[in-house]
Formats: sequence, C-alpha cells, structure tokens
Amino acid sequence: MGTRGRPRKEFDRKAFEDLCSLGCSQEEICWFFRDENGKPANIDTLSRWCVRTYKMNFQEYFKKTGLMGLKIRLRRNQFKLSEKNAAMAIFLGKNYLGQKDVVETEDTKVIDKLESILATARAQAEQGEADKLEYLSEEDVIQQETTRVHPEGE
Repeated sequence: MGTRGRPRKEFDRKAFEDLCSLGCSQEEICWFFRDENGKPANIDTLSRWCVRTYKMNFQEYFKKTGLMGLKIRLRRNQFKLSEKNAAMAIFLGKNYLGQKDVVETEDTKVIDKLESILATARAQAEQGEADKLEYLSEEDVIQQETTRVHPEGE
C-alpha cells in the first residue's frame, strides 16, 4: 500500500533556530522558507513541524529558546556599543552596577533638615498621627533654615 497525501514538509533546523534567535516572527520565518514559486511556507505547517521536531509548537519553542538568543545578542551589542557611547555606558552602569546620579550641593544642612522633616512625617503617619503634622511650604523650610544657619546681624 502506498503513502497517502503529500509528503511532510521539512525545514532546515539550523536556519530555523538561527531565525528564532534573531527574534523573527513565525510569519517572517515562513517567508524565509519560501517554495520554488516564492510562496511562503504555511504557518500551520511550520507549527506542526515544530511539534514533530521539538515536541512543542512554535510559540512554546520561541518563548523557551528564541527570545533567549535575542536577549543574548542584544546584551552583547549593548556592551559593545558602551565602549564608544557614553550614554550606553551610563545606562549599563545604572542597570547592572547599581550606579546612580548624585546631585551635590554646597549647603547640605537644608537637605538634611528636609530629610529630617520627611522622616518625622513618615513616622507620625505610621502612628496614625498624620492629622497632627505641621505643613510647611518649601519656602518656609528654606527661610527657617537660612535664618538658623545665618542669623541676622552676622
């Protein structure tokens, strides 16, 4: 008895895996595997091939392995770019090394006072005493601190 139907479509496994690692969509991969007439491979055919080959459909395979290759290449390119691009080096430093921008001021006493007021407000709020907080505008705090640091007559 002879075989029935069309022969199964086979795809180049290495090319498929490389396309997935580049982040190509299923539609783009089907386009890559065009037939001799230029017609893209059928999406369902590609998905059935994935199930036969990898024991999972295209979406499962791509989620498991395809995105990982894309992330690896992207990360490698970012590190390479950081050698010549200061903005990329700063971005990677902040994200991988925990670096951050620090604003330096000449008079840290005002900032210390503001942080103290904020800490007190948080503590009072936690104790349910938020209604007892004394609300001061930023100008009031700066004026009080300036007067305290530089009293009139000096």
